[in-house]
Amino acid sequence: MSTRVIDLSRAPGEGASWGRPKAVVYLWAAVELIFVTNPWQVSSGLRAAVLRLFGAEIGNGVIFRPRTRVKFPWKLKVGNNSWIGEGVWIHNQDQVTIGANVVVSQESFITTGSHAFRRDMALLTKPVKIADGSWVTSRSIILGGSFLGESSFVAPMSVVSGIVAANSMVRGNPAEHYAYRFVEESDFIS
Repeated sequence: MSTRVIDLSRAPGEGASWGRPKAVVYLWAAVELIFVTNPWQVSSGLRAAVLRLFGAEIGNGVIFRPRTRVKFPWKLKVGNNSWIGEGVWIHNQDQVTIGANVVVSQESFITTGSHAFRRDMALLTKPVKIADGSWVTSRSIILGGSFLGESSFVAPMSVVSGIVAANSMVRGNPAEHYAYRFVEESDFIS
């Protein structure tokens, strides 16, 4: 078995996922700090308006709590009546789609990026989709390439990498199915 050190100064990908000119990315960083991440800014409507101004598709009735972070708003879509909790970080170097009536609870982290860690540390991205009615509970991590099916539930502090079936409840690291979120009363009658 051999080891080696990857020269990070030569790693490809700097700016590759930006999708906008450097000036827009830098302007967004300043605007995000003042209007979106700022814990003293109390207006969810203002957060949504600023995200829309920079290209995010935000539905009606969406709540963005303080300390939200969004890497690239032009790669974010959120459906109607969804709630984004305090301290949620959406590190979306690729598209993140959050459906309608979704809850992403406090301190959760959604990331679409990783690196070719065995080769040259090149940036690798995959989109994330969270379907309608899902609930990502506090301090969970959703990794690139994940798909959460309709009305799925991610237990606190879980790490999701892959597909979560509709109506499934998952927990752990890696997150695994442990129950169904909604069951019919007739399912309990023999």
